[in-house]
Amino acid sequence: MFNRRRPDVGRTDTLIGEGSAFTGKIQSKASIRVEGLLSGDIICEGDVTIGERGTARSDITARNIIVAGTVHGDVLARHTLTITSTGKLFGNASAKTLVIAEGAIFQGMSRMAIKEEADESDSTGSSGTSGTNGTSDSSGSRGLSGSSAPAGTPSSAMYG
Repeated sequence: MFNRRRPDVGRTDTLIGEGSAFTGKIQSKASIRVEGLLSGDIICEGDVTIGERGTARSDITARNIIVAGTVHGDVLARHTLTITSTGKLFGNASAKTLVIAEGAIFQGMSRMAIKEEADESDSTGSSGTSGTNGTSDSSGSRGLSGSSAPAGTPSSAMYG
């Protein structure tokens, strides 16, 4: 009688639109997009996108996270965390893959799982980020290099 399908984690199922505000914890099996203001934790099996006009005062856990707006809180991406050129992340980040575009703002610590730990977390559901390998302090860094040097500055000019 009822067709019980598994949710498509690649589809955006929940939208907090521009001009909207939501307070509370969100748990979703599909993807979430925030274009308004969200205060509260996000736990998502799919992807979470914080749009250019979106602000999240949240800890976020998801498969992939895209920050094009502003996030105040810690984020854990089971696969890829992307901070676009308009994105601002004020909090710690843990991800298998970290992409920071030039012009992005990231103030916090980053931790990347080593391949074996990341593979384990896929099968066990844990973050796989124990230990000190892959830890970086990115307080106030801008751009891909993680330094405050202008884009195109050779590493030899920065490090002697």
